[in-house]
Amino acid sequence: MARVYDALLGGSHNFAVDRDVASALTAIEPTAREAARANRAFLGRAVRFLADAGIRQFLDIGSGVPTLGNVHEIAQAAAPDSQVVYVDTDPVAIAHSKSILAGNDRATIVHADLRDPEAILGHPEVTRLIDFDRPVAVLLVAVLHFITDEEDPGDLVRRLRTAMAPGSFLTISHGTLDGRSSQVVEAVEKLYSRASAPGRPRDHASIEAFFDGFDLIDPGLVYLPLWHPDPADVPFPDPAQSWGYAGVARRS
Repeated sequence: MARVYDALLGGSHNFAVDRDVASALTAIEPTAREAARANRAFLGRAVRFLADAGIRQFLDIGSGVPTLGNVHEIAQAAAPDSQVVYVDTDPVAIAHSKSILAGNDRATIVHADLRDPEAILGHPEVTRLIDFDRPVAVLLVAVLHFITDEEDPGDLVRRLRTAMAPGSFLTISHGTLDGRSSQVVEAVEKLYSRASAPGRPRDHASIEAFFDGFDLIDPGLVYLPLWHPDPADVPFPDPAQSWGYAGVARRS
């Protein structure tokens, strides 16, 4: 799915089968590519917000294939002492990340899975760069919707929360089919059932529940283009067509 996302963004680190899925998505919902860009733009705005809030440690789980506006680029431009750890399971994402991070001793990528939070938290490369006694930003951007209900994503988030010091931030974007027709819902679910990580879009209330134990930052959990919009972003005529909700919350 990291490569499908790359294909939607117009990247080059994907295969024909990934581009086929991306094309199928745009056939079902013509705004799919714009939605992918809206999600990427949200990530950039969130990282800048977190850097302005004084965060210097970023743990990006499900980081995907590197593309324009990576977390380490944004964070280290704002604060050169920022430390960034990417986490992914896709071999293409890992290989390309290692290539672009060569020589950057404040950023790295590890091969690990959100379904095993303790393996992430205890990974030597994570503990080398992240001090969990200090505030950290945990980024779960467009990843929780690849965790099924049976895998209990809420519990996975709670297990990450236990390691986060007061003053830490949780950033989430999550796919939704709120407001879509039953035909679109059925078509998207059928398409994603073929993927290595079948998608599980969720409604607003279900996504907001992931922030239990945190205080949501204004404007709360909103459609992707509505979270701290930037005039420089490509306009999104109907935010409800962005396929996703986004929010940032602080652990008190």
